[in-house]
Amino acid sequence: MMTRVRFAPSPTGPLHIGGLRTALFNYLHARKNRGTFILRVEDTDQNRYVEGSEAYIQEALEWCGMIPDEGPAIGGRFGPYRQSERKAIYKKYIEELIQKGGAYYAFDTAESLQQARQESEKSGESFKYGSQNRNQFQNSLTLGPKEVEEALKGDYVVRLKVSPGALIRVEDLVRGTVSVESDLLDDKILMKSDGMPTYHFANVVDDHLMEITTVIRGEEWLPSLPMHQLIYDAFEWEAPEFMHLPLILKPSGKGKLSKRDGEKEGFPVFPLQWNEETPGFREMGFLPEGMINYLALLGWNDGGESERFNLKSLEDAFDVSGLQKGGARFDYEKARSVNHQVLIDTPSEELIENELVKSLLVKFPKEQSLRILILVKERLYTLLDLKEETEFLLQPYPYDEKCLSKLKEKNPGSALNKIIELLERKKSAHSIKEELFVWAREKDVPLGVIMQSFRLSLVGRLTGPDVFSICALLGKDVSLRRVKDFLNHLN
Repeated sequence: MMTRVRFAPSPTGPLHIGGLRTALFNYLHARKNRGTFILRVEDTDQNRYVEGSEAYIQEALEWCGMIPDEGPAIGGRFGPYRQSERKAIYKKYIEELIQKGGAYYAFDTAESLQQARQESEKSGESFKYGSQNRNQFQNSLTLGPKEVEEALKGDYVVRLKVSPGALIRVEDLVRGTVSVESDLLDDKILMKSDGMPTYHFANVVDDHLMEITTVIRGEEWLPSLPMHQLIYDAFEWEAPEFMHLPLILKPSGKGKLSKRDGEKEGFPVFPLQWNEETPGFREMGFLPEGMINYLALLGWNDGGESERFNLKSLEDAFDVSGLQKGGARFDYEKARSVNHQVLIDTPSEELIENELVKSLLVKFPKEQSLRILILVKERLYTLLDLKEETEFLLQPYPYDEKCLSKLKEKNPGSALNKIIELLERKKSAHSIKEELFVWAREKDVPLGVIMQSFRLSLVGRLTGPDVFSICALLGKDVSLRRVKDFLNHLN
């Protein structure tokens, strides 16, 4: 059977990177097995629907190169791919399940259920609506046919009928065997009073009808797995394989990574910008390959020592045996480091076409953009670093007075005068380097003094790209002026 997986987010806001990682592992499992990657929008909870969320999800996947084979935007023979458009399908299958005796109508009011909860709390018990007490409520198991017929004219829900005294066992490819006694489970609501299914019912029906072979989702759904198995059993359907992924944890402390953590520590938790106050990794200067590379390392490894992957190499290397059970702690500096390596590996001719790169180099002549990018590329951890790393080309940073104080003790004047002399003779930057080093050996001038003097002149700091490359990019006139200004500052 062909491998078919689905990424099924809810359009309730921007896509968290935890969701993006779930999409990635689904995508990789499909590609590794030459299968199909499906996007399905689970929008049954219309009260939580947020305008623009679906378009955001689609754009995030496309930015990362994970183009769905089937979905709302592209279609497919198993559609519709929005659950809100599948209402008639769910109605058909909920009626079938009721006929099979696997579900029943429940007509209880909110007030009666609240009263039952309060009574359970008084006795120190957790309230469950199930096999132990379902006969005490207003439902199609306790009312006569005529009463049911009349009650169906009003509000009602449909509940799963869980048989008592059973042991439910489900295999998870990451977690192993999950076992739960049915007496611990509620008769969960499958269809709400507005006629829309709950997640539990809709996802089982959709997975079956869309011929999903493997369900890969976050571990927050692990407690629901036995109930989903019961729904499969009630329909006498074969369940797919299951994999529940570990959480992405906070950088420190307990709990999963949240938007608040990002706001507090100054890093994004969404792939793309959501609004003016919520930047994404793309807007923070990450390349999609850097984003994908880092996410793949959160909860998975290929058993080797390499941490450098692109989407294609991940498709070849990915195997579910590499998925980890424990949560993966988010490390923004590690993400920056991975992106740094991706930036270095990306051809400068390709990077220069990036819209963010173009906007950050807009102050420079267009014909110099590529040379500038090549000059500073190995110092970039994100594309936003371009602004900081190129400011000195417009104007030197304020001189580092601490470095200046130490340099003055080494008599840098002779080195600066020699640099001025060489520049005035219209020598190229490479010729300057060669003659300058020869002169330093003849005059026994430490190279450290020469290089520090030259760098402070051109940059204002002792950090930056190769100083002779900077000189060549600035040109003779600008370089000469900066060296003379620095010498005057020293004097």
